[in-house]
Formats: sequence, C-alpha cells, structure tokens
Amino acid sequence: MKRIITGAVAALLASTLVQAQEGWDDVEIKAQHLRGGIHVLFGRGGNIGVSAGVDGVILVDDQYAPLTDKIKAAVADISDQPLRYVINTHFHGDHTGGNENLGEIAVIVAHDNVRQRLSEGAFIAAFNMTMPPHSGPGLPTVTFNSEMSLHFNDDEARIIHAKNAHTDGDSFIWFKGANVIHMGDLMFNGMFPFIDVSNGGSIGGILSALDTAITIADDETLVIPGHGQVTDKAGLVAYKKTMRDMAGIIGKLKAEGKSLEEIQAARPLAAYEETLHQFSEGWVDQFIGFIYDSL
Repeated sequence: MKRIITGAVAALLASTLVQAQEGWDDVEIKAQHLRGGIHVLFGRGGNIGVSAGVDGVILVDDQYAPLTDKIKAAVADISDQPLRYVINTHFHGDHTGGNENLGEIAVIVAHDNVRQRLSEGAFIAAFNMTMPPHSGPGLPTVTFNSEMSLHFNDDEARIIHAKNAHTDGDSFIWFKGANVIHMGDLMFNGMFPFIDVSNGGSIGGILSALDTAITIADDETLVIPGHGQVTDKAGLVAYKKTMRDMAGIIGKLKAEGKSLEEIQAARPLAAYEETLHQFSEGWVDQFIGFIYDSL
C-alpha cells in the first residue's frame, strides 16, 4: 500500500514551500532533547535545531513567519539566554520564513547562494511557484563559500556547504562537541525527498553530501534530518543506500533511451513505495523526474 503523509509534514508540499494562510493556530511546536544543550523542534516545515548554553542560543532554520512566537516560546522553555544566531540550511520558505522576524534580534548565517536566492527571489519549477525577494532583516548578514565555524556554547558548530545537492546553497551543521549533525533537506528521513533541480539541486550532489556526512559521523552521532524523525549514522547510511539504489534504477533506464514518461509509466520504484512516505499522490513520479533531470 502506498503511504501518503498527512498533517504537518504534508503541509510542506501542500503549501508548495510558501506560507499557507490557514491553520497556524493549530500548529504545535514540540521539543525533543538530544544531548547536552542540543534539542530539535518539530512544527510545520523544516526541523529546527537548537544549541542552548552559556553563550546564548543558535537556531538551525526557523520555519514560517506566523510560527515565530511559538518557536520563541519553545526556545524559552529550553533556555533563558538570548537568541544570538540563526543558521539557514538553504533558502526554501519552510526553513527561512522566520528570518524576517528573527533577523531583528539575531545574526543570520548562510551560504552565499542562500542570500542571493533570498535577495533576488526564486522560481521553483516543481511547484510552478515564485518566491518573492526578501530584504532587510530577512537576509543573512554573514555568508560563506565553503565552510565556516561558530565557536559557541563550549562547542564548535561547523557549517559545511554541500554543492548542488537539494539546492545550490545547502549546508549541514555538525555540532562537534555534542556529536550531532543537522542535515537540513539533504535528508528526508523515511520519505521520497524533494530535489530542487530548478535551483541547482541534483541527485549526485545529494549522494556526495551524504558521503561527507557519513565520513564525519561515528556510531554515537545523532542526525537531525530536514524532515522526519531524528536518526543516527546507521539511518544516514541506510538513507544514502536507498537514494543511490533509486538513482541507479532511473539512471539505467535513462541510459537505455527511455523517456521520462516511459520510466514513470513503468513504476520502477514500486518496491520503495511500500516503505517510503509520499507527500501526495503522484509524488513518486515527481521524484523520478528530479532524478531523471539531474542525471
């Protein structure tokens, strides 16, 4: 039986990565403690990482603007220290929508391409949707090209760019002391993911980023995906194998000269539909297209 996501995760794609206009009052921000000062917040949109300690608070991503007050309240339950930094893992609205509110009180950090996409606006072809330009406090004020670190809360938050992966501006964050990695949308745990090919994403970049994270991780590492439940190195390895295997299936059919429509009609990923969630009916065909177009 195909597994279709409902509820908060489905809202991500149902609203095509922009702010839905209804249901914000019903969203509950739930916190999960991982270890030390590291927590994860689940709500509507991308999972939020939290580093809380003597120096203050770092947020990794910030979901949607209408949820900012709820997110602040959830953070206040974790720490009474001020918010100092927000790290954007990429530019999509379910990860950066809160920038416009939080940029007034915190420094926003992101890859160079995230600031460019946010400042210029972007078209997401998979949803035929245009994101309008951001300005002022909604834009990252500290950007980087490859890697950088925040030395904060007696830890090092190492921010590592993943080239042409989910988008062209993705990063994952390794809290080295706590041994926790936030993958952003380089990982959709238990789901057929979204790859934003129209904004520089590719399956090859996803696989390369996963390889890098796997090399960093050890058997004690906890992994926060962009969507889905917290996992570990074994989960990261399993996810990478699944992505590699599905890419191999589509790549072989494309190399044989099959068109995208022929491949979709053949349902070559039917076995995976039994175990991986879909965002909506027809999402597997979308996912096949992401792979096909980026090979």
